[in-house]
Amino acid sequence: MEKTVLSLLFLSITFLPHVVSATPDRGTLLSMSCAACHGTDGKSPGAMPSLYGKSSKYIETSMLNFLQGKRVGTVMNRIAKGYTKEEIKHIADHFEKIANN
Repeated sequence: MEKTVLSLLFLSITFLPHVVSATPDRGTLLSMSCAACHGTDGKSPGAMPSLYGKSSKYIETSMLNFLQGKRVGTVMNRIAKGYTKEEIKHIADHFEKIANN
């Protein structure tokens, strides 16, 4: 019994960090909704602007401008209203991070 408990403890300590690191971060999860229009990883396949390669500051500022009505778009004003400022920051950081990898 003691060997089983020690074995389970060892396996948990060994493999748990790998399981945790496989969980997507908040920015990754939030950015998944962007893929429908802006393409996978922000690489737009069509007329919508690509987010790939844009700085976090540019994306965040653009989204905040849509949110506050300072920038007009066809649907982005409504979409931006569905996010908090913190969530917009997470999304912007995500797209900058994937472009720099």
